[in-house]
Amino acid sequence: MVDTDTVVQFAQSLLRAGAARGDITPPVGIYHRMWGAATHDRATGVHRPLTATALALAPLDPRRADETSVWLAVDHCLLWQSDMNGLLDAVSRDSGVPRSRIVIAFSHTHGAGLIGMERKDLPGGERIPEYLDRLASELGRLARDARDAMVDARIVYGRGHCDLAANRDYRDAERGAYVCGYNPSGPADDTLVVGRVTRADGSPIAVVVNYACHPTTLAWRNTVISPDYPGALREVVERETGSPCFFIQGASGDLGPRENYVCDTAVADRHGRRLGHSVVSVLEGLPPPATAYHYRGAVVSGATLGTWEYAPVAAERAEEFARWSLREVSARLPYRSDLPRIDDLEAESARWERAEQDASARNDAVGVRDARAMRERATRRITRAANLPPGDAYPFVAGVWRMGDAVWIALNGEHYQILQRRLREAFPSRTIVVATLANGSNVWYLPDAGSYGKGLYQEEASVVARGGLEILIAALENHLRADL
Repeated sequence: MVDTDTVVQFAQSLLRAGAARGDITPPVGIYHRMWGAATHDRATGVHRPLTATALALAPLDPRRADETSVWLAVDHCLLWQSDMNGLLDAVSRDSGVPRSRIVIAFSHTHGAGLIGMERKDLPGGERIPEYLDRLASELGRLARDARDAMVDARIVYGRGHCDLAANRDYRDAERGAYVCGYNPSGPADDTLVVGRVTRADGSPIAVVVNYACHPTTLAWRNTVISPDYPGALREVVERETGSPCFFIQGASGDLGPRENYVCDTAVADRHGRRLGHSVVSVLEGLPPPATAYHYRGAVVSGATLGTWEYAPVAAERAEEFARWSLREVSARLPYRSDLPRIDDLEAESARWERAEQDASARNDAVGVRDARAMRERATRRITRAANLPPGDAYPFVAGVWRMGDAVWIALNGEHYQILQRRLREAFPSRTIVVATLANGSNVWYLPDAGSYGKGLYQEEASVVARGGLEILIAALENHLRADL
């Protein structure tokens, strides 16, 4: 994809695509507690429905139909590995799509609650098994429906900006320590990638939105089920386009809204509308599919005017649009040397449980809240540690789809923004879609090397040693350099 002084090219994909949308809202009363500081357990209501959107993608050549992949945009924070494995197996079985070509892209909303079988014995947890079964069934149906709906399609990509995302690694001078909160002086990637997916006749199939910002508007005081800002984002985009909005969370490990940790759903809606209107702005500037912008010469008027117009691309350019491949990129990411043992974590959890009981006996509400939070933190670390592969390094595997001028990258875990910045800077002529929390978060956070040693929550939660993210970025860069 090369621009000249007389022709401007636009990133495009020519393929087969189909979409399907479903409602995956959990029942009111289900276990909802996501935040350590929360004092409630059960969801008391619904702010907006949670949705799942399936997007089936395949090469244009019908003889390659067995290469069909299905991406599912799902309004949940994440699922831990055992539940994730069951979900992927069920979706694959019900849809007929191999598990290796299924990507569940979690929006990462923190308003949906943290739902997992390890919590089934907690208040509201008795509803989790039935809900997870329903979720698996619905995602399987959507994957199948999207696959069956596939037609010849085009994706035209554009890039814009939205300042919703802000840096969230803030040093609290009074505490002399870092907290996870708005940092007005920190860098924040505001890149917005939009893809308009249409049929050959121009009718809409879906709008792809790739943006990096933690959906943490609603926090521990919120008791209602919510998609956070992606809910209002979808409302704006779908009202304007008449097609489902497919949201992909980018590399947001160190990014979140400036105004967050509230219980006012109106703030989340405001955030979503900001992003939604930015998406619509990008859509309004996209060219017709399979065209380039050509200089057509001068017209003498009051001034001598330079005229341009859209014209169909040449056959060889259209062949580039139809290029399709799926590759796995592997990288060994060294484990931290100080990873705690499971028995130590279980002992820590027990200590905090006793501390919570003691605080309750003293009617110390703050003490109860803090002890519950620390116990929740220990529970999550136990879950992560129990599922780590043996050895001295995590065997990370990224899925990389090449679709015409675009590269879609599916990444497990929560990556710092430097990953998407580096890749887009290294390959400016390609549209790069970065999907994090793809099929869960087994490695948890992947901070950049410079963020280690500061006492950040993200470093504490990560299972990977300093430099792990840079190893992954180098592996991706090497692959893209050879493939592109």
